[in-house]
Amino acid sequence: MRTIDSLGDLAGKTVFVRSDFNVPLDEDRHITDDGRIRAALPTLRRLVKAKARVVVAAHLGRPKGKVNPAFSLAPVAARLSELLGQPVPLAGDTVGDDAKAKVAALKDGDVVLLENVRFDPREDSKVDAERESLAREYAALADVFVSDGFGVVHRKQASVYDVAKLLPSAAGELVFKEIESLSRATKNPERPYTVVLGGAKVSDKLGVINNLIEVADRLIIGGGMAYTFLKAEGKETGTSLLEEDQVDTAASYLAKAKDKGVEILLPVDTVVAPKFAADAPHEVVDVDSIPADQMGLDIGPKSGAIFAAAIADSKTIVWNGPMGVFEFPTFAEGTKAVAQAMQDAAGFTIVGGGDSAAAVRNLGFDESKFSHISTGGGASLEFLEGKVLPGIAVLED
Repeated sequence: MRTIDSLGDLAGKTVFVRSDFNVPLDEDRHITDDGRIRAALPTLRRLVKAKARVVVAAHLGRPKGKVNPAFSLAPVAARLSELLGQPVPLAGDTVGDDAKAKVAALKDGDVVLLENVRFDPREDSKVDAERESLAREYAALADVFVSDGFGVVHRKQASVYDVAKLLPSAAGELVFKEIESLSRATKNPERPYTVVLGGAKVSDKLGVINNLIEVADRLIIGGGMAYTFLKAEGKETGTSLLEEDQVDTAASYLAKAKDKGVEILLPVDTVVAPKFAADAPHEVVDVDSIPADQMGLDIGPKSGAIFAAAIADSKTIVWNGPMGVFEFPTFAEGTKAVAQAMQDAAGFTIVGGGDSAAAVRNLGFDESKFSHISTGGGASLEFLEGKVLPGIAVLED
């Protein structure tokens, strides 16, 4: 994979950088987690120091190809200015007159942020020619391309894939670090190799579960998806989140894992409540005793201890997906237990982006205590699944 070094002296050159600034905002449009912006700083600082003229492209949310102020990158431009310690103006469009004027006005070491690339319907069009037409407009703004938005490299989009074919291109420091770290979990991982999967739905992780049964030594399954597996074991799951159409698939995975000698750990207890609410009355019950009118919203303390012991016993650990509704303090203890075990583990630890990364930050854990925190939930899952990521393949010699 080509790196920034391959692009040579960048002084005075205009560099088109694709970053991932798809950050969460509250109702007042304040950024609630700036982790993805901070993750982009090493590449941007390197380019600024090299006296490049930096044009940053990114998306926010799903504006569906239409200009929508609710998805403007204005809050990102303000935060990026603070973190970089220099002004980062926001262009009023992506490839229009204002973008062209602001790019033309750049001096060596300056940075400009283009408006949300997804305001243009060509960005993620399924029609190659439409994406390519937009990519040509991106390419006209710059001399070289740096791909640094790992959260989007699994997408064949104009600012990720097509522009890389038109300009001298390379992986940024973030993307390079992501691939290097995740490769440790896919190419001859140190064993025991344990993968912790959580989140709401089994269907979101079908491919990765199927692939990991072939390579991991142990799978730990928590979160809402665990109830589909518990149902596959014949247990009552009450009103817990359940994908009825995936019960048979879950059962087949349990059988496959047994045949392969792969250990699957499911919760042995759960925190149940009569409704999905932060202040709902709750109790801990064994998974054999979930009341028919209650829903599981977190793994229980016995499960947390069992999962933590398995993590401590491992030399490579990947975690993707919370163990419960960690946004509600009452139902965050299972996710905390896993995060604490990951932080304390002697092995190589990867937090697989998305909600897991948000949980680490929001629950107050020290990010530096984890070997790697990915910025791409879907991208990291597809990498672990063994899929070819278009935005990575296009950067390979």
